[in-house]
Amino acid sequence: MTLLITVFAAVTVTILWYTCKDDRMQLGFLALMYWGAAIMWTIDAVFEFAELKSEYFTPAPGDMLNDAFLGLSAVALGLVVWMIRLLAKDPSGRLRGALRKSAENK
Repeated sequence: MTLLITVFAAVTVTILWYTCKDDRMQLGFLALMYWGAAIMWTIDAVFEFAELKSEYFTPAPGDMLNDAFLGLSAVALGLVVWMIRLLAKDPSGRLRGALRKSAENK
């Protein structure tokens, strides 16, 4: 489930990045994070399949639920890191403008 969730997130963000005219939102960074996670879990799946053989395809429901929570947590953490980077870079200058306006009003 972790692999599926991160691959869906990576494909979705990659399509959004590819269709956007400008990269002010830095979607490429987010796509690279998700593709990195997808590659990591692909390698994990290969090694787990090598260990479990056919049992790999019949996971317990509890294991699937844990994997789903892990995948969603990874996607959420990627969004948080992306938002922090976006706020730090402030490509449209909105945060700087709001801080400047706030300082002028005091």
